[in-house]
Amino acid sequence: MATAAALFLAALLTELLRAAAVRTGVLDRPGGHKGHTRPTPHFGGVAVVAATLTVAAIGPWDVPVPLLGAAVAVAVLGLVDDLRPLGARVRVIVETGAAAVVVYDAGLSLLTGALAVGWIVFVTNAFNLLDNSDGAMGAVGAVTALGLAPCALYEDRPGLAVLLCLLAAALGGFLVHNWHPARIFLGDCGSLFTGFVLASAAVAVHAGSTPAQAAGGLLTLTLVVTADTALVVASRRRAGRPLLHGGTDHIAHRLRRLGLTAQGAAVALGLAAAAATGAGILIHRGWLPPSAALVFAVAALLAVVRLLKVRVYGTVRATARTRTAAVEAAQVQA
Repeated sequence: MATAAALFLAALLTELLRAAAVRTGVLDRPGGHKGHTRPTPHFGGVAVVAATLTVAAIGPWDVPVPLLGAAVAVAVLGLVDDLRPLGARVRVIVETGAAAVVVYDAGLSLLTGALAVGWIVFVTNAFNLLDNSDGAMGAVGAVTALGLAPCALYEDRPGLAVLLCLLAAALGGFLVHNWHPARIFLGDCGSLFTGFVLASAAVAVHAGSTPAQAAGGLLTLTLVVTADTALVVASRRRAGRPLLHGGTDHIAHRLRRLGLTAQGAAVALGLAAAAATGAGILIHRGWLPPSAALVFAVAALLAVVRLLKVRVYGTVRATARTRTAAVEAAQVQA
């Protein structure tokens, strides 16, 4: 019932926020590095956060308050960034402080804790980067949350498992409106919140694991976002493009250039996340050796190498003409 409530509430709030954004003109407008061709609301993440927090707060379960409080701080950071873009330094400082709260609560040693903080910040932003194509982030986020939930139960963390299930359900409600053609985007508020909760939960459930088991589990549970970030960094460095600027050079965009539809790309990413997350569950339970993560890492590396060969960068002038024509066509249709 709780997950159904989170799903329904997220779907309802997303529609209300979409309508309000359209009425007030607070929209993410196309242009520059952006892939969409018509102005679109980008506050869907507010609905995901609100639905998750509301259902978590009214239930009888003992949700992890430090983790949730830190996640709210990251969500607020994302909302501010949606309204007025912040510098990378400010974002990293806030995310690092929030991650430190989670790591301190997990009781990790100084060295392990420092590594965990860096990893949480990396994964948080990797999920933010994955929010680049209709349905992609929502699908991967929901699958990862559902994969982490049984790990939390195995570690006797039912409150954390409930939180993860609520997040997955809220993302499902949002996906009703974000499936291609998307009528609203998640925005930094939702993608940073999702990434932070998932990264923090992964650290929490592996706090008592051996180093090898933790490394294998953490790698597989977040393999899709890690591969996407690695692909983008390698591609932009090779092309001499700024690393911190957005672009249509992610896995989803390349899959579409290979012939998949936007829906197909989202499903493919979701299935890849399901396979990797399943391996992460088995490694966490001890049913697979940590070295099994290397098989998935090699497969991801081969996929990245193959996708690097897909051409995504044209000349600046040609790209600008194409985008301008697309915007004009969308305005005519509207």
